[in-house]
Amino acid sequence: INFMPVGSYKATRHYAQICLDTGVAFVNCIPEFIASDPEWSQKFEAKKIPIAGDDIKSQIGATILHRAIVDLLVSRGVKIDQTYQINVGGNTDFLNMTDESRLVTKKISKTDSVRSLVPYDVEAWAGPNGYIPLLRDTKLCFIHVSGRKFGDQPVTIDVRLSVQDSPNSAGTVIDVVRAVKLALDRGIGGPLISISAYSFKHPPQQVPDHIARRWVEEFIEGKRER
Repeated sequence: INFMPVGSYKATRHYAQICLDTGVAFVNCIPEFIASDPEWSQKFEAKKIPIAGDDIKSQIGATILHRAIVDLLVSRGVKIDQTYQINVGGNTDFLNMTDESRLVTKKISKTDSVRSLVPYDVEAWAGPNGYIPLLRDTKLCFIHVSGRKFGDQPVTIDVRLSVQDSPNSAGTVIDVVRAVKLALDRGIGGPLISISAYSFKHPPQQVPDHIARRWVEEFIEGKRER
């Protein structure tokens, strides 16, 4: 399970290669693109080793809430004009992300996770924005979505979310480990499409969360290979 600091490009690929060399399944919880990279996923498939990723979604975090709002508006016929997501916190994850050079893939992962739900071009931005030491392990998220509904009438949604950051993805990771164990027991290697789509921000295949949940249930029941 890779929980290296955001921006750990070399270290992530080092441990991914070790997993390939030793036959160990790889769960990539950070925004370094391994499971979603065709070259890496083919390596794991060739060796029949499961891989899930990339960039874990928290149980109730900024990305899953943002996706739910956007998916609702799209399904109700609202034309989204723009949306953004601001995140601040006071733990070492946010301290690490004060180094802008480590944030390139993080911003891509978070923004693409939201933008993928909109079937047209939309102005979207999502990413970490600040380290505030006094917040400690509290993460604050601010989500804004604006668009137009029937009659070209404006609609705006602004949401504030506060969570304890460190344990927020633990339950998600436990479910991923269970899915990976099922794959190991069944002799399935390569990217696990269903659990990756449900549990990660930048999976090999992006789908709405309600579809991804159904895929996971079908995978558990043996109706879906991966």
